[in-house]
Amino acid sequence: MGLHQPYNQYRAMMAIAKASLKSIFRSPSAVIFSFLFPIIFILVFGFLSSTTPVIRVSFDPASNNSNELYQKLLEKSNLKIIAQPIQVSRQELEKGHLTAIIKITPVNPTAFPKFAIEIITSTAAADKIGLLQSILQQAIAELDQVNLPQRPTYAFMKKETLPGREYRTIDFILPGQLGFSLLSAGVFGVAFIFFNLRQTLVLKRFFATPIKRKHIVFGEGLGRIIFQMITAVVILSIGHFAFKFTLIHGFLTFLELMVLSLVGLIVFMGFGFIVSGLASSESTIPPFANLVTLPQFLLAGTFFPIENFPAWLQPLCKILPLTHLNQAMRNVAFEGAHLNDCLPQLQYLLIWGIVLYAFAIRVFKWE
Repeated sequence: MGLHQPYNQYRAMMAIAKASLKSIFRSPSAVIFSFLFPIIFILVFGFLSSTTPVIRVSFDPASNNSNELYQKLLEKSNLKIIAQPIQVSRQELEKGHLTAIIKITPVNPTAFPKFAIEIITSTAAADKIGLLQSILQQAIAELDQVNLPQRPTYAFMKKETLPGREYRTIDFILPGQLGFSLLSAGVFGVAFIFFNLRQTLVLKRFFATPIKRKHIVFGEGLGRIIFQMITAVVILSIGHFAFKFTLIHGFLTFLELMVLSLVGLIVFMGFGFIVSGLASSESTIPPFANLVTLPQFLLAGTFFPIENFPAWLQPLCKILPLTHLNQAMRNVAFEGAHLNDCLPQLQYLLIWGIVLYAFAIRVFKWE
């Protein structure tokens, strides 16, 4: 009788991962929601040329703000005034996070025009500067109307444009859509896979083999990760080559986005394990999963900045893990940040991952 070789746990785990990956590709719903759903959103927002109505501006410290014009601008609901050091404003101007730096300068205290409005903008804000000028012209026109329209205008504008990167709608939308794709795959994919494996007694059959339980989980999880990383490659490729999504450092930025995608997916899979453990039937999975995904879909800055929400809602937005993944991806893709610059976001995701998996271990069911 020959000697028995030890059971190869690694080979068994990879066999499970291969079978899991094949089953995902054979599932129409998995392909549709992981590939088609995010690609449709990318196509829609890629062709859109409309811009957000909220215009972020900062005032130069030397600006004269004790006048009627400044008070008129404060009344404009779509004008968001950011108070910050001038050096920070110039950096945000170059990145497209700020539309302009405004300086109101007195030119004649006794006659009209009384003020000059100096606007410093950048090419990164080219899509918003027109709207800002319209807001300023409207404020001036309202003051002119009050003080006899026959006289010269209350103020006039001067504009200076600094060089900067062009910030397209797709540069904001694609990281958010990729993040939500990862969240949906991590929650719905894992929850349905492990619930069905439990219900169809596949897990019970695995127990009859020498393979260890942790390798079963790792194998199934690895199949989901490989599939979703392929999805991330497709989404980033379509965004970059079809709609000029910015990858500021080229292939290096692409690799860093893939690392962030992997980290985000692993964290989000913790939600899926929890939902799988809590669900008593297959019909209860969607309600549990939607409780996790919908708030993040709406509040995590997927389609528009969280600054657009009311001030009381923004702290809740900043708690959500998808918010931090979206922020890290945008910082890397457009601003040129690297992974070490994203440590605050990665630390936040790590905390979420520890909490989620600690809870998942308590509620996860094998049978």
